[in-house]
Amino acid sequence: MKTKTKQLTTLLLFFLLASGLKAQDDLKFTLAEAQAYALKHSYVIQNSGLDVSAAQKKVWETIAMGLPQISGSANYTKFLNLPVSLIPGEFFGEEAGTYIPVKFGQDYNSDFGFTVDQLIFDGSYIVGVGSAKIYLQMASQTKEKTEIEIKHAVAQSYFMVLAAEENLKVMKENLQNSQKLEHDTRAMYENGFSEEQDVDQMRLLVQKAENEILKAEREIRVARMVLKYAMGVDVEETIALSESLNEFLDPLLQEEESVGGFDYASHIDFRMLDTQRQLSMKEYKLAQSAYLPKLSGFYNWSKTAYGNSANLFKSSVPWFKSSMVGFNLTVPIFTAGQQRAIVKQAQFAYQQAENDQKLAEQTLQKDYLTAVADIESAVDQLKNDVDNKQLARKIYDKTTIKYNNGISSSVELSQTETQYIEAQGAWVASVIQLLNSKITLDKAIGKL
Repeated sequence: MKTKTKQLTTLLLFFLLASGLKAQDDLKFTLAEAQAYALKHSYVIQNSGLDVSAAQKKVWETIAMGLPQISGSANYTKFLNLPVSLIPGEFFGEEAGTYIPVKFGQDYNSDFGFTVDQLIFDGSYIVGVGSAKIYLQMASQTKEKTEIEIKHAVAQSYFMVLAAEENLKVMKENLQNSQKLEHDTRAMYENGFSEEQDVDQMRLLVQKAENEILKAEREIRVARMVLKYAMGVDVEETIALSESLNEFLDPLLQEEESVGGFDYASHIDFRMLDTQRQLSMKEYKLAQSAYLPKLSGFYNWSKTAYGNSANLFKSSVPWFKSSMVGFNLTVPIFTAGQQRAIVKQAQFAYQQAENDQKLAEQTLQKDYLTAVADIESAVDQLKNDVDNKQLARKIYDKTTIKYNNGISSSVELSQTETQYIEAQGAWVASVIQLLNSKITLDKAIGKL
């Protein structure tokens, strides 16, 4: 009894584990969840994050240039031939005009020490620190811009999958209708109430419907692959979408749907150009700072030993200390107009940045108004295509009834089916156009 109980418990645990693993394998996403997943797993976003981290280190690199810099050094030297100096002979009681060669120093010497340098004043350093912080701001904004582009791409792919799946449903329904018509026509032919041509025509309708399904399935596979690529999901993974097409379409088709206001100053493109203008201003000031003097201080300490023996580290060998402190002042005097040309170039670049920002105001306003017009046109087009699809379906259904009653021909039925499939394709295109217009508008107003 205990053995059976243990076996049942093990079997139950096995099924629970298998159920848990299956639940983990089912990746279901709303649009917001898909976008959040992409922001976490996209390699492009990861690289943008590394750019921000690198910019943070760049700020500290620039700041550290103005902090004390300490360097150490050590040397060990053996002279193969000591330098020779010529001393006038009269110093040693020789005749005037003669020289006596003399060697100064010993065969071995060694020294070690350290130097401390401290920047006291440098206009370029002050400007550089401010520029580094703006550079960090630019890197952060670039990451934000990349996130917006990723969300935009995920939304487009998400809508493509939903529209393709909806189209597949309609194509499957059409295939079922065509198969029923073929079955009924074949039965009528076998009983002498229909012609063989009608059977062949119905078979063509079935084959056409099957091809449309294959086409729709390929579109779904491609759309899903694009979505997984945009999200950073492995292409071999299976994902599911938990939102339906109508959840996105219904709010857009309501008459009271309003677009909302628009503040171009908060748009990422405008803010990036404003940051670029600030960088250009810093570069202009950096070029002007070259006219200012530079002042730095230093301190040096060292110990040196000399000897004719290779071992200078014995306790009997004396080491002699030396140290000094001082200042370095550099004052630019004349550069033959070179620095002035550099300043002018920086000034022109700053003026260009200002013009780019002003142009961005007009561009963003234009993009906003264009996006508003596009979504209004897309809504009208979709409503029209919905009516056309319903009308085409109505005509097809009536023609089917007529055909079953021997009033309409198989050729006419084929034509109305083609008309319905074309209307369905136009509806899918309008759906995608409307949803893309919506995310384009959200992007234009900075709400994506």
